[in-house]
Amino acid sequence: MLFVGRRAALIVLAQALAVAAPAGEIVQVKISDLAFVPAEITVNVGDTVEWVNEDFIDHTATAKSGEWDVMVPAGKSGQVQLDHAATITYFCRVHPGMTGTIRVSAKR
Repeated sequence: MLFVGRRAALIVLAQALAVAAPAGEIVQVKISDLAFVPAEITVNVGDTVEWVNEDFIDHTATAKSGEWDVMVPAGKSGQVQLDHAATITYFCRVHPGMTGTIRVSAKR
């Protein structure tokens, strides 16, 4: 009976550690004056990119590959977590002249 109790405790501990495992970093890109600032960033697999819209109009951050499309309303933010190494170009669907590039590195 004691063995079952220890096993259950180990399972609970393993689950707690899995939940507490550190996630990637959050890297911010501002949207200001109809531009992504900075327009080019480098992040690691598992990191999250957060766009913070400082403009008075809505924008998007839309991967040219179509793999994600993040709405970023005026005065708010939007995020995407990047799960594989790649170079991703993106743009705003509302203002196609707004472009950016994210280099996602597999190395930590």
